[in-house]
Amino acid sequence: MKFAIVSKGDDRSNTIKTTMKEYLTEFTLDYNEEEPELVISVGGDGTFLEAFHRYHHRLDKTAFIGVHTGHLGFYADYTPGELEKLIIEIAKTPFQTIEYPLLEVIVRSKTGEKEDRWLALNEAMIKTADGSSVVLDVEIKGEHFETFRGDGICLSTPSGSTAYNKALGGAILHPSFEAIQLTEMASINNRVFRTIGSPLILPKHHTCMLRPMRDSSFLISLDHFTKIYTNVKSIQCRVAKEKVRFARFRQFPFWNRVRDSFVADGD
Repeated sequence: MKFAIVSKGDDRSNTIKTTMKEYLTEFTLDYNEEEPELVISVGGDGTFLEAFHRYHHRLDKTAFIGVHTGHLGFYADYTPGELEKLIIEIAKTPFQTIEYPLLEVIVRSKTGEKEDRWLALNEAMIKTADGSSVVLDVEIKGEHFETFRGDGICLSTPSGSTAYNKALGGAILHPSFEAIQLTEMASINNRVFRTIGSPLILPKHHTCMLRPMRDSSFLISLDHFTKIYTNVKSIQCRVAKEKVRFARFRQFPFWNRVRDSFVADGD
């Protein structure tokens, strides 16, 4: 089996990467950063997002697993104390996979230039580059739903619903739901302007189209990176046809992750 390791880059993570690489190659596994079948993330959720985007072009051929070296990582199954067990399992046990839905974002320009298509594991956040209010017409399934005015909009996947979406008051969705969630950031609601004011959960066959109502430069953040767009005609968001695959050597139910991350007492 071909594998690759993405490290956070600190001393502890790099030491774990070196150890895993050494032992797994001794088990005759092939270290291959170009075409891995298994990608091991060593670090936190940020490192996992980096690993995902590095290999997003081969999601149908690559599965991911995480070792967290800091605070409890939502995407990481294993602790450094379980390293020996994980190495043996990777070397000796065929892994099972589970699939989580992803968010597709397509940005189109008024000039008709080539559109940008992105995949997000966690979320996309849409704000203006100068900090002014975002004004967007929101269409769902081709029909006008509302005109949003406020600080911005967050669109999240079910697995990403525990991230910034949760901080905005959005719901936590189990990743078995093939859906995306639209959550407002400080929407303006008064006698003149009205929005729904509640998170919207859209199934995979519903497309959300955001159309700017004024000329603005938009700051669009997708997981861990950000890009500025001008002359935006529309921002299309929906459940992607691709999915991310997680390698599993043991059960780790989603609600256990949520409990351990937000409810359970710390060490």
